[in-house]
Amino acid sequence: MELFHSAKQRLGWDNKRFATVLILSLIILPASILLVTISRSSTFTGAGGFSITQILKGKSRQQAPATFGELREHLASPPSVAPTPSPGFRTQQDSSNRNDEALLDGLLTSPGADEPSCLSRHQSYRKHSPHKPSPYLISKLRKYEDLHRRCGPGTKSYKREIRKLTKLDRVDRDHSSEEYCKYVIWLPANGLGNRMISIASTFLFALLTDRVLLLHQRPDMEDLFCEPFPNSSWVLPVDKFPLQKEFWDEKDRHSHSIGSLMEKGNSSAARNESTRAQASSYLFVNVNHGRYDGDNVFYCDRGQASIEKIPWLIMLSDQYYAPAFFVMKRFEKEVTKMFPEKDTVFHHLGRYLFHPSNQAWGLIKRFYRAYLEKADQRIGLQIRVFNPKTVPFQTVMDQILECSSKENNILPKLDDAKPVATSESGNRTSSKAILAVSLYSEYYEHIKNMYWTKPTVEGDVIGVYQPSHEEYQKFGDNMHNMKAWAEISLLSTCDVLVTSAWSTFGYVAQGLGGLKPWILHKVNDQNVPNPACVEDLSMEPCFHFPPTCDCDTDEKVDAGALVPYLRHCKDLNWGVKLVD
Repeated sequence: MELFHSAKQRLGWDNKRFATVLILSLIILPASILLVTISRSSTFTGAGGFSITQILKGKSRQQAPATFGELREHLASPPSVAPTPSPGFRTQQDSSNRNDEALLDGLLTSPGADEPSCLSRHQSYRKHSPHKPSPYLISKLRKYEDLHRRCGPGTKSYKREIRKLTKLDRVDRDHSSEEYCKYVIWLPANGLGNRMISIASTFLFALLTDRVLLLHQRPDMEDLFCEPFPNSSWVLPVDKFPLQKEFWDEKDRHSHSIGSLMEKGNSSAARNESTRAQASSYLFVNVNHGRYDGDNVFYCDRGQASIEKIPWLIMLSDQYYAPAFFVMKRFEKEVTKMFPEKDTVFHHLGRYLFHPSNQAWGLIKRFYRAYLEKADQRIGLQIRVFNPKTVPFQTVMDQILECSSKENNILPKLDDAKPVATSESGNRTSSKAILAVSLYSEYYEHIKNMYWTKPTVEGDVIGVYQPSHEEYQKFGDNMHNMKAWAEISLLSTCDVLVTSAWSTFGYVAQGLGGLKPWILHKVNDQNVPNPACVEDLSMEPCFHFPPTCDCDTDEKVDAGALVPYLRHCKDLNWGVKLVD
């Protein structure tokens, strides 16, 4: 106090002035210290959870205040908050660890730098799957990725094998002297759904046989999918591949097929052909739409033994032939370790392989956010009519309504007793989005008009949407396939799914979404089938044309009666599918 008293005397202040200065100093000094502390620390947050530095730096990552007037206005109003993502949406920013959900429980790796080139690997509108991939499958995928990096296009190993193929080298390979790479080249056949289920099957074959999968990607498939394997490509550089002319030469495909090498029945001929097969540099394997070279020899142990060391296998297929590996002695144990839940094969492999390119993801994201995101429930209707000229529109429409409204309560029921004007009440239960996917617009228009002109019994708010209506399937059209891929992806985000019998388009959507759909029976006349639809056995695609002969006896067999987990498909009684 003596110090303060002497200072007051030197400055010539009276008691009142000195007290005023002292009080102001005691207020200003702590405030100054506090501001300095705040400016140096990014961890100081207000009661609302936003840091002071966040408020000063910008409007929740928007444009920063440019003047003091703007800053004052900004501080006077609460900071904006980013909208909450819809249920199931995941992005790299949404979760701090990202480990399980964003990486599909270990199916994917995270190189990090690939996000701008493939946004869909880090973003999704599908629900998080309750089906977990086995640790053994994950280890197989990591080993395969390493193999693809070492043997894929552009590597020394690939160039060496191409040189040998160019020379049609028939000398047995010495596994100890150099790295030995084997390949399976996938050739496209039919529509996008057929292609995707056959790619997944061929990839499973590659996993089981230590081969590198390469796609012969035609222009109509360009920029549909991201590259699935980190730091390498799965696209065959066809312009530099020496056998590109042979791909579509049916005569050459037959002369270099397994069937042509093993079709003779006597044992000596079979042994000679097996020796020839071992010495060949390449072979064609045709499992396309039920046409098998040499019947089912590809699905027999002797057939697999004959092609084991052939460096180049060229696969032509439009089938989901993955179920066959579960009944082949050579692969049964291995594939069961990979998929202890046997009805998850396409679910896991499809989500691992097929990620929409940025262009395709743009179509998906814009449509989903505009029409589906805010709905409490999303209902997918996939309507494929294989014979539209002979099956009336009204028959199919009646079947859809019979299945989805009358039999199974999938679509909300209409209240015919009340006009729309008197149905407005505060007790609506939910909002529902109906996604109608079809080549034709008539089904969408009919369903939309139903819910426009009549209220529902529960007072639900209904939206009906159709992304496109191409009128007919366009082969060789890239944008047609782009739209198809976007629609498949959108269907896979639905909560419940109604699909059409025999449709591989629907198979892919249900597999990616982990959905067990209701299947509309195929209509062959003008009558609605009874029942109109049936619940599927599993989310797996149907193998339409399984092998029909026993490998040892060549006698006819029923593929759907061999093991308990392989059953006849609900939509095609001679096809088979995996069930758990």
